[in-house]
Amino acid sequence: MLAITILIYYRQVFMPKIILGLDPGLADTGYGVIKVVGPKVTCLAYGSIKTAAGLDLVDRLDELHQQLDKIIKKYHPQIAAVEQLFFNKNVRTALIVGQARGVLLLTLRQNKLPVFDFTPAQVKLAVTAYGQATKLQVQKMVKMVLNLKEIPKPDDAADALAIALCALNSR
Repeated sequence: MLAITILIYYRQVFMPKIILGLDPGLADTGYGVIKVVGPKVTCLAYGSIKTAAGLDLVDRLDELHQQLDKIIKKYHPQIAAVEQLFFNKNVRTALIVGQARGVLLLTLRQNKLPVFDFTPAQVKLAVTAYGQATKLQVQKMVKMVLNLKEIPKPDDAADALAIALCALNSR
């Protein structure tokens, strides 16, 4: 029985965990992939999935799905975290971003990933210990925690890494 307990503890503490963070958008969806082994957290990748403004909405959503699926197949995350929609005064923009978020959630589900949702305030709190932190404060903390040489660009990618870190801190 002790051997089983030790094995379970070992797996929980020392087995690599890969977390995918997503910052939804139609034109740009930020993504960030982190790897956790014991207390060490490293950045595997970050970037932005871009869709061309000239395409119709359905084609852009399909492109978002295809690109996210490639990222999942490449990095094999065990969990994913997605930022909830921020209330937007422009209803049309909010609806379009909501559709992009829906595609992200469906793609994650199709890949059998557990999905966690976080509000922008929860992400800020998890990364900076202050729920009203500025974008720059969050970016500097992401840079520091992940031991990066510079603040990740574009901003959507830095946000996605912060969302991944939030998932790590919330587990």
